[in-house]
Amino acid sequence: MTNATDQDKPTLLLVDDDEAFRRVLARAMERRGYDVTTAADVHAALVIAQQQPPEYAVVDLKMPGDSGLVLIEKLIELDPNTRIVMLTGYASIATAIEAIKLGATHYLAKPVDADEVVAALNKVEGDASLNISDSPLSVDRLEWEHIQRVLAEHEGNISATARALKMHRRTLQRKLGKKPVKE
Repeated sequence: MTNATDQDKPTLLLVDDDEAFRRVLARAMERRGYDVTTAADVHAALVIAQQQPPEYAVVDLKMPGDSGLVLIEKLIELDPNTRIVMLTGYASIATAIEAIKLGATHYLAKPVDADEVVAALNKVEGDASLNISDSPLSVDRLEWEHIQRVLAEHEGNISATARALKMHRRTLQRKLGKKPVKE
């Protein structure tokens, strides 16, 4: 037990539609000294954040309704100092770039553990010593990245994305149902 009161703890808003993941991560973050508030979607998160903007936020990308990208933008409008980590099971270069442009501090692909989230929340600069792969991305990975970029451009609308890619809607849904190809 620590002597810190809840007012001394940094506030963290955790937004994820996966109830089990949200509950487990919230407990883990509380054990690491955060005062955690949770929400299952962007609307509920905004109601909480408007009452008291959090110091930190962990936001899932893909949720029912608006995407986590919308929430990043709104949280930064409420408090430009909020440190935000975007989480997603649908990692793509396009969404990572968009999240960072909108104000996220870091971007993590699921599955993640609480220690990775804490490290990302506290990261203030990039890592120039990061290993760079000598091999180019595979064709399958490039296809995945392209589909994700076009999907983001069409705000998640699968029909519009399929038309833009000149692809049958069911084919696109099948490709989206697969996990991202490893690099």
